[in-house]
Amino acid sequence: MKPVLSSVELQKRLGSRDLVIIDCRFDLARPKWGREAYAAGHIPGAVYADLDRDLAAPVTSVSGRHPLPSPSEAEALFRRLGVNSHSTVVVYDQGSGAFAARAWWMLRWLGHTQVQVLDGGWSDWNRDRRPVETRTASSTDGDFEARENDDRVVSAADVQKLLDDGVLLVDARDADRFAGRQEPIDAVAGHIPGAINLPFSRFLTERQTLVSETEARALWEDVAALKPRSRWIAMCGSGVTACHLALTAELAGLPEPKLYAGSWSEWIRDPERPTATGAA
Repeated sequence: MKPVLSSVELQKRLGSRDLVIIDCRFDLARPKWGREAYAAGHIPGAVYADLDRDLAAPVTSVSGRHPLPSPSEAEALFRRLGVNSHSTVVVYDQGSGAFAARAWWMLRWLGHTQVQVLDGGWSDWNRDRRPVETRTASSTDGDFEARENDDRVVSAADVQKLLDDGVLLVDARDADRFAGRQEPIDAVAGHIPGAINLPFSRFLTERQTLVSETEARALWEDVAALKPRSRWIAMCGSGVTACHLALTAELAGLPEPKLYAGSWSEWIRDPERPTATGAA
């Protein structure tokens, strides 16, 4: 299954018995905005998943800003959202896929491969005046069963060892944050020594849709010599837009990365961990 689908393709599928649509709109600066936006209008049949409450576990003194839920917690979430073992799931957010990719990655992490991100999200859907509803979608609990794959996730302790072994660490944050020129969110600016920077926004057009498969592959080849058997890790500020890198790698036909889910906001919790500034 391709990792993304268009608004045209999704509209044709509306009403399909096995289709589950999950609205993942969110704003880091306004945490309540996504749920309010969902209530004001959403794709027919869509259910809502909140980044802070649903797609992340509670923050602790040693975690990043968006820790992964446990597999059992994630299983309960997707069941509540109506996901069955045979469901085709489509996830979307306000446009870029930055938040929707988190839900896409989590489902794949737990063994559910029938999942796609809506290209251009709500912005593209609404731009073409496609069907919208305001009522909260009702759903019965699904029978989704999590099949955790530990090999997809790495811890802070794993990162340095893997870097020493030649594994590529790619950071999805924008260039200024990576270089430490500015840091609007976290307490420490900079990046993990040895990481390279590839902002997830480079894979987006002006319309907030994804670039073509050919363009995605060219962007990856510009910064990283990823080969069919390459090993690499995706990270970002809190483990969310790192999932967007996994999405674009899949689009480009490249090997799927491991995810450093804690990312920069977890790494800097321990002052003994090394940091660097400047361009990689």
